[in-house]
Amino acid sequence: MPGLIRRTLLIGGAAAAAGGLALWRWGGSRATEIAYGRDPLQTFDLTLPGGRGPAPVLVMYHGGAFRAGDKTDLAVWPELLDSGIAVVRVNYRLSGTAKWPAQGDDCLAAIVHLQRQGAALGLDPSRIVLMGQSAGAFLAVSTALSLVEVGLSPRGVVSLYGPMDFSTMDQDMKTLGRTPQMGPTDAADSAESQLLGFAVGENRAAARAMGPVGRLAQLREPLPPILIRHGDADPLIADLQAKRLREAWVAADPAARIDYKLVPGAGHGGEAFETDPVRAETLAFIRQALA
Repeated sequence: MPGLIRRTLLIGGAAAAAGGLALWRWGGSRATEIAYGRDPLQTFDLTLPGGRGPAPVLVMYHGGAFRAGDKTDLAVWPELLDSGIAVVRVNYRLSGTAKWPAQGDDCLAAIVHLQRQGAALGLDPSRIVLMGQSAGAFLAVSTALSLVEVGLSPRGVVSLYGPMDFSTMDQDMKTLGRTPQMGPTDAADSAESQLLGFAVGENRAAARAMGPVGRLAQLREPLPPILIRHGDADPLIADLQAKRLREAWVAADPAARIDYKLVPGAGHGGEAFETDPVRAETLAFIRQALA
């Protein structure tokens, strides 16, 4: 999506994020579900911390190969709430009913809604960190870049074991001597091809251009701090994708702060990403970014 369109969306052209679309439902003791659009999946839930004053926000995007998953799959770590940080978990349209860029539009529209309604919701929309796992990491990084392009950079980004360049995913697995458990990305029935509406292997240039690595190659703007973690035994997405993201981030902004590590022995998510040291490092990064 061209920068002009993104700017229009953020400044006032996003019907899907219009204030009149807010729908509130209590989802638990402190969680509220809010609609940011008219589609049933265009919702997020907000969990507020205790205490007073506008709270900084961690916005989380779920994984699920772009075709499955739900915001409730994401755990709300109590340490975040104890630190005075609000947690927003975003749902978005899935690839079975809407092709790209619908998912990117939805993730951005959720941020627009937070920016417009933040004060009323008890939030400080100037202090936001974006975080995602797997497909959600792709969406978190993509949304961060969209915000950077219009001068509304988030305070930080957390990318956990996500695909970052669809066009190189099969080659990266081959380089590591692995066979991807979900089959080749280039194939027409892959999750990435189904998202795009065309086989990655048939239009590699377009597949690269829409993703974070391709977009970063065209970007020369100050970038927010980013934390990148990926299991070095991931059977679904090669850890070389994380390396590509790090290298593209450095090339776009050599001064940007990057916290990059591979998680020894870890696969695609799982306990290694929910326990220390990854958990402690992620919490520390978020707290520092939102301080």
